[in-house]
Amino acid sequence: MASAPSPVVPANMTSATASSAAPRRPREGAARYDVELVNVTRRFGDVVAVDDLTLSVETGSFYSLLGPSGCGKTTTLRLVAGFEQPDAGVIRIGGAEVEGVPAYRRNVNTVFQHYALFPHMDVVANVAYGLKQKGVPEAERRQRAGRALELVRLNGFERRRTWELSGGQQQRVALARALVNEPTVLLLDEPLGALDLKLRKAMQHELKGLQTETGITFIYVTHDQEEALTMSDRVAVMRGGKVLQEGDPKTLYEAPVDRFVADFIGVSNFIGGRVVGREANGTSGPAVVVETDDGQRLRAAGRQPDPAPANGDRVVVVVRPERIRLGRAGGAGVGGRLVESTYLGEAIESRVQTDHLGQLVVRHQNGDPDAGGGLSVGDEVTVSWDDTAAVALPE
Repeated sequence: MASAPSPVVPANMTSATASSAAPRRPREGAARYDVELVNVTRRFGDVVAVDDLTLSVETGSFYSLLGPSGCGKTTTLRLVAGFEQPDAGVIRIGGAEVEGVPAYRRNVNTVFQHYALFPHMDVVANVAYGLKQKGVPEAERRQRAGRALELVRLNGFERRRTWELSGGQQQRVALARALVNEPTVLLLDEPLGALDLKLRKAMQHELKGLQTETGITFIYVTHDQEEALTMSDRVAVMRGGKVLQEGDPKTLYEAPVDRFVADFIGVSNFIGGRVVGREANGTSGPAVVVETDDGQRLRAAGRQPDPAPANGDRVVVVVRPERIRLGRAGGAGVGGRLVESTYLGEAIESRVQTDHLGQLVVRHQNGDPDAGGGLSVGDEVTVSWDDTAAVALPE
């Protein structure tokens, strides 16, 4: 962010106090977790949208629910907001159970993909609308709305109509309208989905900076893995109403627990086979030895799932495209033929039809000596990778 705006603070704080207030991470005296779901289930007829779900969102964190359409992430968000009620389980916000508490009485606010701004109102009236509904005096409403607009860098836009604003500016108004209520938790349901790619990437950094500045707990719903990895402290990958894996972005990317997570978080190469043993691998610990379906032996010494696959288990060896080296024929590694090379600007993505391991995707930064510079489609090549770049996952 270009400048560090003042954080939104309670109305009873003076401006001098506000300017020196530290970001809340976590808030003093607050519960360790702002949101807890314990064995929560939500059904719609015969469809189980959320299935015995348990998760905890740490106070002051940016937490993302990531998964494909229909995985239950939006329903989970609506359960926290109070728009839906669980059929079973317990939901706590700030340590207090909220069973039966309606949405308007929960100290949370939600920002949707479609911002639902009032076109007949100016910006400051949109932001202050919730405060007006609560009976907050007009002078205080405008003061708090002004602070919220300063936080999202829209001071000076108070008298604009929302239809005069760009998409990114409208999104900031929606954020200010939610933040002005000083919620314990801010819920965001794919709020960047209507923006173009360049603006979407810029707003990802703005959102993370905003969350860090305020210290408010953000729960963010998205199907975009890059978006989740860019902004989040922790990510829960969902499928079929359940969390398959939860952790920090690096762990999810480098140590997925199964094929679905590895495939959903980024691009992966999958090589099928069966575990035939283990071997010492220097300082990195034991490597899982896998015999592929074509009779080749591979060693996977990356961080293995717990429990690790046993001898005889069917597995897939997972190797990320950026961990593969691409070289000319005759070098060390597996032989093959370059069948496709795509120039992506900052990167080059190649596809190699190997002799024994199927087709592999290779990606490197443009100008990297391992990116296969000077090679052309149709050339005979070799591919190789370190044992620590490979992980063996249950098939």
